[in-house]
Amino acid sequence: MVRGALLFLICCALSAGAGGWARAADEAVLRVLVIENAPPMSYRDSGGQLTGFSVEVARAICDEMGVKCHFDPVTQHVLTELLSQGKADFAAAGLLDTPERRAKFLFARPYYRSMTLWLARAGVRPGQPGVKVAVVAGSAQDSYARKQGWVIHPVTTNGELGQPMMSGEAQAILAPMMSAINVQAGEEIRQLELVATVMPAPELTGDAAFGISPYRPDLQKKINQALDRIKRNGTYDRINSRFLPFRVS
Repeated sequence: MVRGALLFLICCALSAGAGGWARAADEAVLRVLVIENAPPMSYRDSGGQLTGFSVEVARAICDEMGVKCHFDPVTQHVLTELLSQGKADFAAAGLLDTPERRAKFLFARPYYRSMTLWLARAGVRPGQPGVKVAVVAGSAQDSYARKQGWVIHPVTTNGELGQPMMSGEAQAILAPMMSAINVQAGEEIRQLELVATVMPAPELTGDAAFGISPYRPDLQKKINQALDRIKRNGTYDRINSRFLPFRVS
C-alpha cells in the first residue's frame, strides 16, 4: 500500500514536472517584432531571410539570453500597438523614448542614437507652404509632421520613402537618419540632388531602444544585460560594421 502510494506521488510529480518543462519551453520562444522593409535596420536579403542591424542585434541578444526568438515583420503603424497589448515579447526596432510610448510599454537600454533628416531639393524648407512630406505611417516623424500641420504623404514602410519623391507626389522626406541614408543610396533618387538637413526637434532626436511588452517586465533586465555583454565581447561592433557605414555607439 505504501509502495503504491509512493509510486502514485512520483507519477504526479513527474507529470507536474513535465508540464512545467513544457511551459518553460513555450516561454523560451519569444515573439519579436521587427519593422518590415526598413533597410539597413531590418529587411529580407536576396535569399528571403530577415536580417539588418536591428535584427542581428536582437538575434545576438537572444543568443546571450539562451532563448529562441521568432521574428515577426510588421509595419511601423501597428508595431507599438501590438507591443502594448502584449501580443509580442519585445520589438527589435529603434524606438525613441517618448512619454506617449512610455505609458504603453517598457524600454530596454538604448542601442544607438537616432536623429531625423529632412531630405529635399535645395531651397525646400521644413514647413514651407505647398510642400508635401513623405513619412512612414505611425512613425515619430509622422506624428511630428501632423502636429506641425504639414501636408503629408504617408507610406507603409521605410523602404518606400523614396517613391513619392521620384513620382513627384512629395517634395520632401522626413525620416530617421538610417532610412534617409538608405534612400539616398538609390541611383534614381541621387539624380534629384537632395539636400539633407538635420531636424533639431527634441522629439525627433535621441536614444533609440527596443520596446518591451508591459506584461514582460522580467525581460527588461535580461535584455539590458545581454546587450551589455555583446558590446563587451565585440559582437555588437561586428554587426555595426556589417550594416552601417559609421559607428553608432
